[in-house]
Amino acid sequence: MLSVKLGVMLQQEVAEIVAQLRAIGSESSRVEAKSGIGKNVLETLSAFSNQGGGIIIAGLSEASGFTPVPDFDPKAARDALTTYCEKLTPPVRAEISTVPFESGQVLVAEVPEMELQDKPCYVTDRGLYKGSYVRAGESERKLTQYEVDRIVENKGQPSWDRTPVDEASLADLDAQLLSSFTEKQQAARAKTFADGMPTALQRLQVMRGEHPTLASLLTMGEYPQQYYPRLAVTFALYPGTGKGDVTEGFRLLDSARITGPIPEMVDEGVRLVEKNMRTAGLIEGVFRKDVPDYPAVAVREALVNALMHRDYSPTALGTPVQIDMYVDRLEISNPGGLFGGVTPENLGQPGVSTSRNQLLSTFLEDMHFSGGGTVAENRGTGIAVMRSATAEALMPPPEFTNTLTHFTVRFHKRKVAVTETHETAYEQVNRLLNERASWSTTELKETTGLSRTAVQKALNQLLEQGLAEPTEPQRSPRQRYRRTR
Repeated sequence: MLSVKLGVMLQQEVAEIVAQLRAIGSESSRVEAKSGIGKNVLETLSAFSNQGGGIIIAGLSEASGFTPVPDFDPKAARDALTTYCEKLTPPVRAEISTVPFESGQVLVAEVPEMELQDKPCYVTDRGLYKGSYVRAGESERKLTQYEVDRIVENKGQPSWDRTPVDEASLADLDAQLLSSFTEKQQAARAKTFADGMPTALQRLQVMRGEHPTLASLLTMGEYPQQYYPRLAVTFALYPGTGKGDVTEGFRLLDSARITGPIPEMVDEGVRLVEKNMRTAGLIEGVFRKDVPDYPAVAVREALVNALMHRDYSPTALGTPVQIDMYVDRLEISNPGGLFGGVTPENLGQPGVSTSRNQLLSTFLEDMHFSGGGTVAENRGTGIAVMRSATAEALMPPPEFTNTLTHFTVRFHKRKVAVTETHETAYEQVNRLLNERASWSTTELKETTGLSRTAVQKALNQLLEQGLAEPTEPQRSPRQRYRRTR
């Protein structure tokens, strides 16, 4: 992509940009060359205004290798471009100048990206949904209705998480989770409960009328997927570096659809990642330090953020959060890009935090994982935790990809340290027998991520060596194993 800087164009700068166009043989995402100004400039003006800004150079023939157009009239082109700028909503305020170039002159229009509150910029007579564009490579692409809705939504505060789930009732909420939540709220604000529990549940927006809100169902529901089957998390383990790398045999080494309320989905998602990754032993002095491919705390933060900040509008209810695990990286993706004033550039900076789903985020602050710990602090610390955890695990920092439709966190597998060691199945099972009184084969399989055959082979070796013993008669369905006493 060409690197261009918006500002009054000088002759030398134009020459440099055109030289780059000639070198690569095509336009770029930030530069558009036109032989003249016609109606199709409307789409370019919309695209640059909606995404990143850009430069239009009129009076160049792309077909002739970006050479000046003979008899080009820059004054007529300026008048036409000025008129077209007014045919968009909001009108485009481009910086237009005539610049000498080689044997003639070219018209240069510098189009700034519009402020968030002014987007989308669209061709007025085509309407909002048919006249909004973004740049896609060296051409323009019409925004989908979903993308336009997300841009418009960014101007205010979405309230989809406060929507009542009409088919559900209070009975669909887990009594224990609800009780834990209300006890904490009552201790903090007794006046909210002064008129009784039903009124308190309305004030807290756990209920709207006779129905739970989407936020309460997702955080405290017995089984939210009864009403929204795709508000789940999908896990996929691929054998290569891409989804289409393998065309024969097993295209997925492991896969799962994770359901339940958000805290349960996060716990299970982290467990599946841990099950399918390596954990090496790094020797530091006389101590052994476990170093995983992906630190659990970073994966947990990324998954919490994906479920808390994802788009819950009606058109996104059929799209799950995705965990995709490849041989070289882990990706966690959610529908809906960054919200409000948060951008990839300021993501994780102090004081930069905006909640797309305010009610859901508030509920998650008072939710706890099964093993303890608050689900979400909601203080804008998640990105910092991911960066810190990956650094401690000898990993590159996480990468973030943001579009109008999706936000993705990408963790690259850490580099292998010279001093690290990897445990065999025998070594893993032998070590675990020291950490608990007894283990079943299934428990060892789930903890290590090994196959049942590998676990049983390791146990057989330990039994033969007299280092382990069974707790039940042979072939007992309740069989467990422990360190020999």
